[in-house]
Amino acid sequence: MLTKISRKRRITLALVAAIIPLIASSCGYNRMVSLEEGVNSAWGQVENVYQRRMDLIPNLVETVKGYAAQEQDTLTEVTEARARAGGVMNVDEDLLNNPEAFARFQQAQNSLGSALQRLLVVTENYPDLKSNQNFLALQDQLEGTENRIAVERMRYNEAVRDYNTLIRRFPQMFIARITGFEEKSYFESSAGAETAPTVEF
Repeated sequence: MLTKISRKRRITLALVAAIIPLIASSCGYNRMVSLEEGVNSAWGQVENVYQRRMDLIPNLVETVKGYAAQEQDTLTEVTEARARAGGVMNVDEDLLNNPEAFARFQQAQNSLGSALQRLLVVTENYPDLKSNQNFLALQDQLEGTENRIAVERMRYNEAVRDYNTLIRRFPQMFIARITGFEEKSYFESSAGAETAPTVEF
């Protein structure tokens, strides 16, 4: 009697163990995991390029300070913006699931980008600085980094689009809710980004 029950139980457990992965894969669970990892990977690249920009700023500020000490307000603004952005750089992985925290991160990075643009505009008034090889090298590195930031943000948004689309589709939306997959936030352009800034010399 015991062996029949044990045998039936083992067969039932084996069937359940075989069916669960089939149900999970047919409902898109495995694809959700893959796409979420794609989002996390793309986010890692965004963080890398933002960190590169953070690392360049002290050298840029020091170089400019040697030539344009009277631009103390602009230099202070860049330093403070870097500190604010640095405060949100070391965030945990919940940032991608928290739209408010993500918006704060994006705002801090946008403020830092704006402060850097103002610093570079100010440097146009200093011909000696513009001919300094160290400054020119830093400026080139910063411009390259800004381009990488744009590319990595675009790649991140593409990964988020694929992921968000899948978890909102039927029937995957039910599996996503049950298993805790949440929509991720997109990077958005800052207000006024569609209008080119006016630069006066």
